[in-house]
Amino acid sequence: MSHLPRSEASRRHGRRSARRPLQGYSIMKIAFIGLGNMGGGMAANLVKAGHEVHAFDLMGAARDAAVQHGCVAFDDAGEAVKDVDAVVTMLPNGSIVKSVYTGSVIGKAPTGAVLLDCSTIDVATAREVIGLAESAGYAMVDAPVSGGIAAANGGTLTFMVGGSGEAFARAREVLDPMGKAVIHAGDAGNGQAAKICNNMLLGIHMIGTCEAFAMAEKLGLDPQTFYDISSVSSGQCWSMTSYCPVPGVGPQSPADNEYQGGFAAGLMLKDLRLAMDAAESADAAVPLAQRARALYEDYVGAGNADVDFSGIIRTLK
Repeated sequence: MSHLPRSEASRRHGRRSARRPLQGYSIMKIAFIGLGNMGGGMAANLVKAGHEVHAFDLMGAARDAAVQHGCVAFDDAGEAVKDVDAVVTMLPNGSIVKSVYTGSVIGKAPTGAVLLDCSTIDVATAREVIGLAESAGYAMVDAPVSGGIAAANGGTLTFMVGGSGEAFARAREVLDPMGKAVIHAGDAGNGQAAKICNNMLLGIHMIGTCEAFAMAEKLGLDPQTFYDISSVSSGQCWSMTSYCPVPGVGPQSPADNEYQGGFAAGLMLKDLRLAMDAAESADAAVPLAQRARALYEDYVGAGNADVDFSGIIRTLK
């Protein structure tokens, strides 16, 4: 292994996990770029699986936290990707994804490395970046996730993967330690398409669930009683049975923590806007999603960007 520049923190605290990789998989050297709320936990799970993780983030605190989980921190993304077997990115938007790949990954990582973008971005940019990578000789997939921060930390994410069959097979070895399900959605960009459609449905379901609980309360129906009925009836959905927006009802959810943690309303709005852009490009009719976007725009605009998206129930009471 060649010696690469490391941050001072990694020189002080960098360590390797003693855990063995998943059965049938080999130990790899993986660069992970983007160590925020999701990426930090994902990178830590790669270390737990026995891989050597080269971590980069613009924020020093995020790099230091990654070191505490066993990663080797780098001060430059281009340095982090040298001499690796795979590159994983978890970034805020499509323009940043394109900038990172064209400026710090393509041409700097070995062409034998498989590239995986786990960000949630627009389909067009995902396909453009994958096309650029493939033209340069790389195998690449788009692999957005579902599951939120808890699943990222717990290694129970669902990955929706777009790319060739060969690229998917190589990417799966990287993704398995971070998720409970890794599903091939088809060609490049189809992972983003699946993520956008899924979260569009989630946004619609959550608003419907909130409306139903608010109306039940106004009609004099106890929330727990309504949950007991609806959760086993035709109105049940994930937003009802697994992520109930009412405190003290159903399994524990952000509602039980003043709507902190979980999936921020600002991120839901981002996904709904991506869905609207995709719908326009595909000439798809999405009237309920358009209304959901408008409601979340109002909710986020009122200062709730960092509040869990289920907190929108408070605007309906």
